Amino acid sequence: MKIIPLKEGNFSASKTKDFTLLTNENFNTVSGIKMSVQPFLIITENDYILLDAGIGWKNEEGQSVVMKILERENIQPEQVTKLLLSHLHKDHIDGAVKLTDNGYEATFPNAQIYIQKRELDFAMENKGNPSFDFNILEQLIQLPNIIWMNEDKGQITSEISYEVVGGHTPFMQVFWIRENEETVFYGADDLPQASYLKYHLAYKSDFDGRKAMQLRILWESEARADSWKILLYHDLEKAVIEV
Repeated sequence: MKIIPLKEGNFSASKTKDFTLLTNENFNTVSGIKMSVQPFLIITENDYILLDAGIGWKNEEGQSVVMKILERENIQPEQVTKLLLSHLHKDHIDGAVKLTDNGYEATFPNAQIYIQKRELDFAMENKGNPSFDFNILEQLIQLPNIIWMNEDKGQITSEISYEVVGGHTPFMQVFWIRENEETVFYGADDLPQASYLKYHLAYKSDFDGRKAMQLRILWESEARADSWKILLYHDLEKAVIEV
């Protein structure tokens, strides 16, 4: 199994969920919550699995940062077979579609896109919430390769399992990928940074911060026992840790 972090950058997110790229010049002056945006590509014997899609950030030349990383790894977007979405906040889905001369199209045209249906229902009940980009979300759900998920837990393939755990959002889901006695765990925004394991706190930015905290305690114990590799979507410095 190969893990490729697709870090778009470190950002500051304002209260209205506007993202500003952090630089050496502005790091200490920009207000807001500092976080990375870092999807992951997991390559197994059977699949190219994308865990969340990022915010679609472009560099100064107008090129997709994620696409530049994939190009450097000699990977074409057409090779991605599965896009697993933990939840539908803008910094996790906006990179799933791209605007072309023919309108919006799938960034990864051959990928099956796995979306928790109840998470979509929650988003649509919260029109006006700045955490969601409803223009992109409405384009996303019209794509042809969507697999609508309704169960609380299950297997996507023999290698990929998921569970709807809530916490950060009511129906956020997390994923495990297991191959050749190796386990990769993606806790998305319930476990976005390494510091969340160090400090047992309930964060007000979560829908149910206490539940997310309890989940982290459980996952840390399981990760130690089974030697998980934990993927960190929002850590400023780290991508993968083992506890």
